[in-house]
Amino acid sequence: MEIIIGLLIIAVGAFCQSSSYVPINKIRGWSWESYWIVQGVFAWLVLPFLGALLAVPQGHCLCELFSPENSFNVAMTVLFGVLWGVGGLTFGLSMRYLGVALGQSIALGTCAGLGTILGPVFLNVFFPEQDPLSKLTMAVIIGVVVTLVGIAVIGVAGSMKSASLSEEEKKAAVKDFNFPKGLAIALLAGFMSGCFNVGLAFGQTLAFPETEPMFRGLPATFLVTLGGFFTNALYCFYQNSRNHTWSDYADTGVWANNLFFCLLAGALWYSQFFGLSLGQGFLASSPDLITFSFCILMALNVTFSNVWGILLKEWKGCSPRTIAVLVTGLVILIVSSFLPQIIA
Repeated sequence: MEIIIGLLIIAVGAFCQSSSYVPINKIRGWSWESYWIVQGVFAWLVLPFLGALLAVPQGHCLCELFSPENSFNVAMTVLFGVLWGVGGLTFGLSMRYLGVALGQSIALGTCAGLGTILGPVFLNVFFPEQDPLSKLTMAVIIGVVVTLVGIAVIGVAGSMKSASLSEEEKKAAVKDFNFPKGLAIALLAGFMSGCFNVGLAFGQTLAFPETEPMFRGLPATFLVTLGGFFTNALYCFYQNSRNHTWSDYADTGVWANNLFFCLLAGALWYSQFFGLSLGQGFLASSPDLITFSFCILMALNVTFSNVWGILLKEWKGCSPRTIAVLVTGLVILIVSSFLPQIIA
């Protein structure tokens, strides 16, 4: 029963993340770089910091976890957060050229597979005595492979969509639709985004012994998003200077509206990793599912993002055959979420 609860919590977080780009459509009068960094303040700084405080027992301070003896793990966690930040930037571009459904599918699919595998691999380089590679059991690897198959099937549906629609129909669904360019960006975004789970792997020891299992991953999450915030802030402020959009922040007429929807988008985005930490607390009886949980989160993100893609009419005008291929890919992703538990 606890495993089902844990998976449901992760699913709720995935649904929230997949919905996080909907409030952005309500932002008025700001350039991309302006609203991206403002929502990032909530998504990558404020909310993760508040979440990390939940992992601090009474009588302790969060800064105790960042002591000199933990300096290497802290530095590596932040470093991979910086690298993940590159993935976050290109992630937005992938949806610009492919749409919410296809862009998230390819980027998050790549992120799911690489993120799950690379965490134990990098840990093994620095801490081979801990034998982190033992976490990559056959059940976990099969789950990753099946997830990637599901993503590949959805990618085929995207290719079929690109081939079957006229340029006018493509632009009607996604204004800047460009499948080859979007595919390359989405793959890069997925590779770099997988660094998030690597950062979590290095930060897994950054927790107090008294902390409840469901909150133990939140300090590491904060450090990863902190690193990602640095990357995004540098790029967004550079774009503000280049595009002369600093005036966006001075437009008081839209601040109330934009701040609300940036906060909502940031909260929905952060919910995925808050839910991941809470969900893992209920998966203690299944080490395979804990290792595979990041992949489950990304697979469910893809599933829900395609639901939003359908609702936003991004697949409008596609043939029944294309829709059938899309649905097949989604079913494979859902099945992959339970495979490690079934196989084990």
